[in-house]
Amino acid sequence: MAEDGRRGEDDERGPGAVYQMFVVMEDLLDKLKLLDYEEEVLMKHNMKSLTRHYFASSPYMPSNPGEQFYMFTIIASWLINQAGRPFEQPQEYDDPNATVANILAELRAFGGQVDFPPSKLKAGSGEQVCYVLDRLAEEALKKKGFVWKKPSYPTEEMEEESVMEDDAELTLSKVEEEMTEEPDDFEEDIIDLDALKARTNQNEANVSSKPDDILESNTDAAEWNLEVERVLPQLKVTIRTDNKDWRIHVDQMHQHKEGIESSLKEAKGYLNKLQEEISKTLEKVGSREKYINNQLEHLIQEFRSAQSKLSEAKERYQQGSGGVTERTRVLSEISEELEKVKQEMEEKGSSMTDGAPVVKIKQSLTKLKQEIVQMDIRMGVVEHTLLQAKLKEKSNMTRDMHATNIPEPAIGGY
Repeated sequence: MAEDGRRGEDDERGPGAVYQMFVVMEDLLDKLKLLDYEEEVLMKHNMKSLTRHYFASSPYMPSNPGEQFYMFTIIASWLINQAGRPFEQPQEYDDPNATVANILAELRAFGGQVDFPPSKLKAGSGEQVCYVLDRLAEEALKKKGFVWKKPSYPTEEMEEESVMEDDAELTLSKVEEEMTEEPDDFEEDIIDLDALKARTNQNEANVSSKPDDILESNTDAAEWNLEVERVLPQLKVTIRTDNKDWRIHVDQMHQHKEGIESSLKEAKGYLNKLQEEISKTLEKVGSREKYINNQLEHLIQEFRSAQSKLSEAKERYQQGSGGVTERTRVLSEISEELEKVKQEMEEKGSSMTDGAPVVKIKQSLTKLKQEIVQMDIRMGVVEHTLLQAKLKEKSNMTRDMHATNIPEPAIGGY
């Protein structure tokens, strides 16, 4: 069912969606090189450099999920730090679920969309891994202030024209082609045949009027040969081919067309044979499948009935297990209450048989009696002191009274 859903999703996105992660991975590698990851990540952790399709998953490519997941976590943590957010570098033996959750939380903080389960990242490769790293790399480039500029294409320079030297004379057809290709250049070099003919006749007349000894040459043959060798390279006719000529492209197109047609004939024969073999094999497989279904129909019915019985037994077992769990819970509650009652009974029994409280009461009574005796003594001492103080005060008062009542004659005699 998962494979059918994945196929349906790929069909909605288009036939090229399967290969989109390869393009994203190549872009990611370029962005990592712009961030100088080779010195800051690979050399620091003593790792090998990433290949063009390291995080892209394919059945035709070798994969190491453990190594790829560790590399993914290292690069993701480094990119998050480069983007300006503190993130602790994960270790090799950390919980992968917690690590993935932390990375996705940082991605959501950057505004990235996470519409896939986190378990997709634990494989260490795939479309989701490429997407997460590419999104984090974009945030790191934004933090660095990097901006993609429009490409500046170099001005097209004329390629060095290949010079074809040929010692043989030009054929008339080549000269005619050059004349048809560049008629304007040759208009200035058109020879006036009438003037040339008149000049030739004039030269013949002059030669005939001159003496015969002028026709003899006194030039040395060796010097003539040296002069010929010196001037010979300049006398060679060169043909400059233009790579932009449409005739050359047309000839190449015809050649490629013939090659494609010849290859297509051979490949078509092989493909037809392969189609016939596949169709025969499919027919055999279909007939064998029908035969097996007919032979195993009663076994399938028995299996279905056994499955239905098994499901009923599972339901009964679940119901019974539910009742057992409820009863065990009630039993545990009752046992706890029983333990509490036993503990209370033991405490009360020990308190009833223990004589220590009585001894403590007797000791406290004796102590109270001693304290009462001491208090009585103190009270008597206080009463005696009070009595003495009253008597002393009374005697003082009587003395003062006698002193104030002195007879007058005695005072006047002085």
